[in-house]
Amino acid sequence: VQLQASGGGLVQAGGSLRLSCAASGRTFSTYYMGWFRQAPGKEREFVAASRWRGGPPYYADSVKGRFTISRDNAKNTVYLQMNSLKPEDTAVYYCTADKSWLPSTWDYWGQGTLVTVSS
Repeated sequence: VQLQASGGGLVQAGGSLRLSCAASGRTFSTYYMGWFRQAPGKEREFVAASRWRGGPPYYADSVKGRFTISRDNAKNTVYLQMNSLKPEDTAVYYCTADKSWLPSTWDYWGQGTLVTVSS
């Protein structure tokens, strides 16, 4: 699976952005998809994950209620809708894919897209 993230940019605090991650491969619909982020000088952290066959998504506490992960299997794309953005959301965001739910190490990673939230 190859992943291509897009949609990052500069936004003011309180604003919104939607990230997209396009996946190659005909078996996209059978992969669990996730988003991670890495802020400057910090370790990469989990943001959200989507199941491929129903069931609720899973979010980090820091984004719960503000971010929404969704997927369109027909388009091989996963999205991350980010609302009420805060300066601390500034990071490079990566999409991920794996055959397992919330693995300790995800198998596939996209190249990252930069989100900058100004105060």
